Amino acid sequence: MKTLLNIKNVSVHYGKLEAVRDVSLSLAAGETLGLVGESGCGKSSLGRAVLRLGETTGGRVLFDGCDIRSFKGAKLKQFRSQAQVVFQDPFGSLNPRLSVGAAIEEVLFVHGLGKTRATRRTRVTDLFTDVGLNPDWLGRYPHEFSGGQRQRIGIARALALEPKLLIADEPVSALDVSVQADIIQLLKKLQHERNLAYLFIGHDLAVVREMSDRIAVMYNGEIVELGSSDQICDDPQHPYTQKLLSAVPDIDAALRDAE
Repeated sequence: MKTLLNIKNVSVHYGKLEAVRDVSLSLAAGETLGLVGESGCGKSSLGRAVLRLGETTGGRVLFDGCDIRSFKGAKLKQFRSQAQVVFQDPFGSLNPRLSVGAAIEEVLFVHGLGKTRATRRTRVTDLFTDVGLNPDWLGRYPHEFSGGQRQRIGIARALALEPKLLIADEPVSALDVSVQADIIQLLKKLQHERNLAYLFIGHDLAVVREMSDRIAVMYNGEIVELGSSDQICDDPQHPYTQKLLSAVPDIDAALRDAE
């Protein structure tokens, strides 16, 4: 498979704090790489660096073979259409003053997709349908939706520009287990249909395993273990991975119910 994302010896500092230390990872088109670790381990900082929402202090991030630090102007705008993010808190990422339809349509307008409002509205309607929501709800506002529905809206907005890569930063951690299962199944379906690559960030190994082809375990800013999902979860080598596994809840029943 073609390598889409190549993270080479990346470090991220906040003042004297080293949040990410010499991390190297790769991600192929259509693959899911899980990035797991406890809060404060540096995984979200790495995700922000991949999106160039935060600058690296060492190393390089290559997207389709190009160093993202070289992107400026139209090239940077194009990159940000190709690499999108799904946030942990869907409510906080939506403008409460815009209807959800207008919020997604705005993304299309800013990036020059859809020459007319009618064309953009058709695209938004299709996106709503794709994520399992009723297009009749496009005129509603974020507070009128449940947490799971808002996350579906966030996913629809992230897909609006037809990206190649989604950074999913704790996308189900704010949801109850049954809703988590629904969102996981939706993400899998969309990946299959669109050949999306996911960098799936989380702290719950059960959820990360369900989503991921490979898993990287992050501790104190470093990758301490990397392997297939089965290897990491069935035969962990690092004590920190073993500790994470000991805290895994059972999500299997909820996932089966959602299928």
